[in-house]
Amino acid sequence: MNKRNKNYTILRSIILGIAVIVIAVVVSRNLLYRAEEKKDSIRRIRERGYLLALTDKNTLNYHLYRGEPMGYQLELLESFARNLRVPLKIIAFNDVSKLLYYLNSNVADLVALNLPISKDGKKMVHFSAPFGETRLVIVQRKPSGNRQKTESRFIKKITEFSQTDTIYIPQNPFFSTFYHQFRKESGNDITILEDPGASQERLIRKVIKGEIDYAICQENLAMVFKRYYQGLDASLIITPLFSYAWGVNHNSDSLLMMVDSWLGEIKSSRELKKIYLDYFDNQRVANYLKSDYCSITSEKLSPFDKEIKECSRWISWDWRLVASLIYEESNFRPGQISSHNASGLMQLMPETAAKFGVDSLSSAAQQIAAGVKYLRYLNKQLPEEITDPRERVFFILAAYNVGIGRILSARQKADEFGKDHNKWNGHVDYYLLRRSKKDPYAKPDTLESFPVDYKTEGFVDDIVTRYYHYKNIVPE
Repeated sequence: MNKRNKNYTILRSIILGIAVIVIAVVVSRNLLYRAEEKKDSIRRIRERGYLLALTDKNTLNYHLYRGEPMGYQLELLESFARNLRVPLKIIAFNDVSKLLYYLNSNVADLVALNLPISKDGKKMVHFSAPFGETRLVIVQRKPSGNRQKTESRFIKKITEFSQTDTIYIPQNPFFSTFYHQFRKESGNDITILEDPGASQERLIRKVIKGEIDYAICQENLAMVFKRYYQGLDASLIITPLFSYAWGVNHNSDSLLMMVDSWLGEIKSSRELKKIYLDYFDNQRVANYLKSDYCSITSEKLSPFDKEIKECSRWISWDWRLVASLIYEESNFRPGQISSHNASGLMQLMPETAAKFGVDSLSSAAQQIAAGVKYLRYLNKQLPEEITDPRERVFFILAAYNVGIGRILSARQKADEFGKDHNKWNGHVDYYLLRRSKKDPYAKPDTLESFPVDYKTEGFVDDIVTRYYHYKNIVPE
């Protein structure tokens, strides 16, 4: 064999070897993906440590009002997460196709929307047991009584639509069958256009503003907004009643069983009906739309956003995290005074307030500045060995609530009993609670005495959970 042929043989062997390695990597990745796909969904939630749900952002399902996360789907999800005994996290998009992508990629666990149960829908998700029903209606403006040439025709029957009419719909593949049936029943080749990223609520607003003439929405939702928008009409029904449900992916049988079991419980206890009426039959929902601090109509979180953003830079924190702390302390009320004499937006005790140059009469900007300076002070008091930025935030928030001395003592005790004194959840927070007992040594702590799913609920968790909601809804 000459030198040239020998080199060719070696090169071919190298290429073949590389190809084998690449194929092996691809196969192993596919096997891992399939293993993850087949993994029991409840087990996956337990391993992850929280329920990750998908929903959309609107006045009914998920929004902020004066700093408080609320919504029909949010309250249902919180109830289900409590049933599973895990924390809740949410991914929110108004594009249902994006939600389905996250669901089918096993990134998230379920879609929490009023999804119509249909034959086509069953190809996309496994539906839970139904928990309500509604119809689709045409949303249009009521006749003004002073008819002008520019005014759109008021449609009383489906067959009155003409080829020149355009009807707008939200981007939602679960309703495709209903839209096709509607076009067929109209008898005309009417134009139906999807508005990418638009929620039903946004389409309703466009109708009222005169930007569009007709839209298709769910009746129960349209009735809520009809209370607020007096010129709105939703009397033209275009489908029979249909049931709606949540959706999980096709490999989540164990999760589906848990959802259905929980739904049965909240139906029998009337919790489901109460949550529904709180949003779909309550005048206060219409009042949200009048507020400057409703996330659907405004990007404002509080009257003090500007000051919070400016001061948060001093400690390199996301301003929405500081805002969540302020909401926890005072609900954004600068004149708040507690039973323990803590005062102001940041609820500083008199000695702490004096140390940072404020009192109960200081301006809101001064109170926020003093509170952030106190956070910076607490950060300096914590040992440098707490290097994880996320854990450090937990410790600072806890120290803000109970004092740095108690936090340092709880770290020491956690270390004595073999827990990680640089981690908060399930470690130092546990011993902070143990120290609060009158006789903390009455029952000795051992590693075996720790509950497997122990999770502190309180000041730190509430702030961080609310912060995640702020991140979901309020722009940075």
